[in-house]
Amino acid sequence: MPNREASHTGLAAMQWLFFMFTNTLVIPLSIGQAFQLSPVEVAHMMQRAFVLTGAACLLQGWLGHRLAIMEGQAGLWWGVIISLCASAPSMGMTLPELGASLAVGITLSGITVIVLGILGYGYVLQRLFNPYVMFVVTTLLGAQLVFIFAKGMLGLTTSEVIDPALASLSLVIVALTMWLNIRGRGFFRNFSILIGIAVGWLIYACLFPAQPPVQTASSFAWNLLVWGNPTVENLQAGIIVMTYITGLICMSNTIVTLKAVAVIYEKESTTRQYNSSFIVTGVMYIVSALFSLVPYATYSSTIGFLQSTRIIARRPFMWGAGALMLLGLFPQAAQWFSTMPLTIGNAVLFVAYLSMFGSALRNIEGITFNSRSIYRIALPMFVGLAWMTLPNEVWGQFPALVRPLLSNGLLMGIMLTLILEQVVNWDRIESLDRAAGSNMPNK
Repeated sequence: MPNREASHTGLAAMQWLFFMFTNTLVIPLSIGQAFQLSPVEVAHMMQRAFVLTGAACLLQGWLGHRLAIMEGQAGLWWGVIISLCASAPSMGMTLPELGASLAVGITLSGITVIVLGILGYGYVLQRLFNPYVMFVVTTLLGAQLVFIFAKGMLGLTTSEVIDPALASLSLVIVALTMWLNIRGRGFFRNFSILIGIAVGWLIYACLFPAQPPVQTASSFAWNLLVWGNPTVENLQAGIIVMTYITGLICMSNTIVTLKAVAVIYEKESTTRQYNSSFIVTGVMYIVSALFSLVPYATYSSTIGFLQSTRIIARRPFMWGAGALMLLGLFPQAAQWFSTMPLTIGNAVLFVAYLSMFGSALRNIEGITFNSRSIYRIALPMFVGLAWMTLPNEVWGQFPALVRPLLSNGLLMGIMLTLILEQVVNWDRIESLDRAAGSNMPNK
């Protein structure tokens, strides 16, 4: 029995490792390209991302919320930084100037998040995220992730056209992983993510010629401020303010995730967990600014992973995080893992994140809407979804400073739903509708 339990924990830890690895690998590569860094520096940045992502997960599991929830480089931050890099030339700004301002803005927002956690303001933010806001934010988060991984599994992250053979294999892995989740029991459902990656990787290796692995450095380097060195001369106040606001909005990831996993753990998260999680996230903001990485946040995508695997124990999660740290410290190991086809990893994660929609629906379960109150969720949700489908080029006539904010569907949806909940008295509207309904003549 002990051996069986140990093997179960080991497999679960390996599954966590693959999940963390797949969610981490692409971000440093795309950011390095955006900042026009050398291949060696990109490889160093990727290794730092592995080490610090593992460390962030361990800190959250030990001192933060103390749950099996990944802390990783936030997709919201990722999109904003990529957008700013693309807009830098039109703003008359060099990439080192942009990077320096980003480092300052991220650091300031990290300090603010830490202070909010220490002062215990987690409960204030919790009140802002009522079930309606939770539905909109969780749906938009799931949609953004599904869009990203749908493109990834079709090979559109590295090519402008779909390879029919590669896309067909991805769809087969999607079908297999879904079947394991729907019809599988026990071991097969719990390890559906790991099984999907292993089977997909094996088939990919048999059907397609060997692809060159992602370049990794031969040694580890803790290089500081690679994006740009902050000096008085190269700081841009507008970028600092924009980055600061993004950092505060990104705190919504923690609120949404901890509220959503309460259903999975069958236990409400405490104020202490929120505050402790904010402190750890704020510390990781500052660390990521120093080492030129996309800032960290509590990963809402973990909701889908936990629902798919039904493994919520903390020990496998901690083991997986520790293994990810070791992966970054040993280039040979990172080199082997980098041979994993990203299309297969994206296909498996696509399935894992579909269940986030179930978490979103649970927030409005039993709530009745009418022709007026439906705007409460329809407006921010559909604006966010519509904005996600618009190409970045359509925002070219807007000021470069606000372009990353206006073009981000997730940011716009989050801000719009929070504004609607604070500005509109929905309770009064519902009471008036009920009164009008009760005064209708009976036919």
